[in-house]
Parts: sequence; C-alpha cells; structure tokens
Amino acid sequence: MWKEDSYSMHDKMYVATDCIIFGFDDGVLKLLVFKRRIEPQKGALSLIGSFVKLNESVTTAANRVLKEITGLQNVFMEELKTYNAADRDAGYRCISIGQYALIRIGEYDKTLVEKHNAIWYPFDELPELVLDHDQMVKDALARLRRKARYQPIGFELLPEKFTLPQLQSLYEAIYQKSMDSRNFRKKVLSFGVLIKLEEKDKSSSKKGAFYYKFNHEKYQELIAKGINFEI
Repeated sequence: MWKEDSYSMHDKMYVATDCIIFGFDDGVLKLLVFKRRIEPQKGALSLIGSFVKLNESVTTAANRVLKEITGLQNVFMEELKTYNAADRDAGYRCISIGQYALIRIGEYDKTLVEKHNAIWYPFDELPELVLDHDQMVKDALARLRRKARYQPIGFELLPEKFTLPQLQSLYEAIYQKSMDSRNFRKKVLSFGVLIKLEEKDKSSSKKGAFYYKFNHEKYQELIAKGINFEI
C-alpha cells in the first residue's frame, strides 16, 4: 500500500531550466544573458532561467521564461541535456535541464529585455558565466552546428526575407569560418527550398541583392524523401 511517508523520508532537490537563447544581428551570432538575481554569485552574468513550478513541465517552464524575457512564443526551442552534478549549484542541490532557443533578433520585445536587465552579447565576446553555464553554452553551440549541417535550422534566426549574403553570413557566424560565396550560393540554391523575390536589398551596393524566402512546404516534402541538406 502506498504511504505518503515513502516520499517525505527522502531528500529534496530543486529542478530548474536554463535557456541558451541565440540571436543573429548584423552578421554576428549573439547570446542573451542577464545579471543573476539570487545568491550565490548574485550580480554575475548568467543564462536566463527559472525553477520549474510544481504545476508545470520543464518545457512549459522554459517557454514561460522565454515569453517573460523576450515576449516571444512559438519559436524554435529544443531540449539540450540535463546538468546534474551534485556540486553544480552552491546554493542548494539543484539539477537543471538546458533548453536552447533560436529567435529573430528584430522581433523580440526590447522593453521586456531592458526591464529584466538582459544583454545581447556577441558570441566571440562572451564573458565568463556563473555555475556551469559556460558548459551549457558550449554544448548548445555544438548542437546548433550539428543540426545546421543537415537541416536549414538557421532560417529560424533570419528575418522572413533575406539575401544570400545574409544567409552565408549566418552560417559563417555559426561555424566561425569563412565560406566560398560561389560554392555556398550554388549549394543552397540546389536544394530548391528558397523562393526568389523580385525585391532587392540595396543597402550595401547599388546593384543590390535579391531577397529570398524559405519554402517550408517544399522543405517538408524533401525531408519526407530523405534528402540531406548538408552545406
């Protein structure tokens, strides 16, 4: 027979979720961080996270955090891994489930971000973060790079319409290396998942570059056929 004492006799611990929120702006991959509000290390830079409430799932908690900080919903978010070292948080025994998200940096609510003292840091200028958050960021970037090789996941970071140079700039930021423009253009167009628009972006040259849109339906058709999108 079940007895309540069988639960109460065991040690308690907290469950948290930490969000690794990537954005892309002016050719730079960025990460959203804020100043930690609680001890230990109060005031130090931290990923944005929260303890999971008793009435919510970890996924629900992560989406709540994202909405509270950025005002965004229904963006790409994926569970990363569980961080469970016994000494990872000096404040109390706590495990954290990392979630990484990709958002279009021009669409978030700037007032909310400022209200929570959150900061967009260029990835290559990121300072040391609290606890094991540096490892979380490292793991999330490795996951992003793996997925970007086989899926057009980068489109989650771009505006609805974009140029091929902007798309190439994104992939160069993710992989932190330069790519040959001619080969990149040939490769991405060969997939048939981009819709060319008549409109041009003339902000960087008089000739300009055509805008494109991502064709989600065509992508789903090709995925069903087992097409590999490695760039």
